[in-house]
Amino acid sequence: MQGMGAVDIFATKGIEYLIVIGFLVALVFYWKLLGSTESSPVSSTSRPSGRGWFSAPRDYLFHPGHAWAAHEGDRVFRVGMDDFAQQLVGEPSKLELPSPGQEVRQGELGWTVRVGPHAVRMLSPVDGVVESVNPAVGGSPGIVNDDPYEEGWLMKVRVGDADQPNRNLLGADMARAWLDRAAEGLRTMWTRELGVALPDGGAPVKGFGRTMSEDHWDELAEELLLSSGLPE
Repeated sequence: MQGMGAVDIFATKGIEYLIVIGFLVALVFYWKLLGSTESSPVSSTSRPSGRGWFSAPRDYLFHPGHAWAAHEGDRVFRVGMDDFAQQLVGEPSKLELPSPGQEVRQGELGWTVRVGPHAVRMLSPVDGVVESVNPAVGGSPGIVNDDPYEEGWLMKVRVGDADQPNRNLLGADMARAWLDRAAEGLRTMWTRELGVALPDGGAPVKGFGRTMSEDHWDELAEELLLSSGLPE
């Protein structure tokens, strides 16, 4: 990011407070939508169930919009959607990726995930120029669900400054704690809003965002992925 203020926030522990505030705002939004759909009960097997729900491998860096970046060497980073994002949206019908040579900006539109008639935009975790996209996800977009951190990578980006992602993104340890908080927050929401107590250690169901009203789940997804403020 070029703006000095943004770099200052991300370069300090202020990022933790920014993430918590953003997540709480998203929770309020989620609660309101859940309240509007209480009349349509959801199977308990499709509800979040607590800590350890989302993985964050070491040597990866994570953006608060639930995208990751992994250093490939020189100034090239592999980029993809994290475990939270792929479980939230479920199996995509199509991934709309930028073309090689196209510039992407951290915190701005990186790619779009299409699930049937719905489109969910995701933010790029890095600044740079796209060098290549993963041809495998073009024919089999479900790879991002099966292996989001390896075979399901989306694109490779050459950054201008190799240190920029290290300054502005979360390391794996902080990301794990953040994702655990996200899981606990989701579990608590189900308990409070629907009156259902969930056991720890339950397996998540892909596409849990779609257990909500079909009219609102993509709106929820963009809220949780921090892309709802992007211009149309």
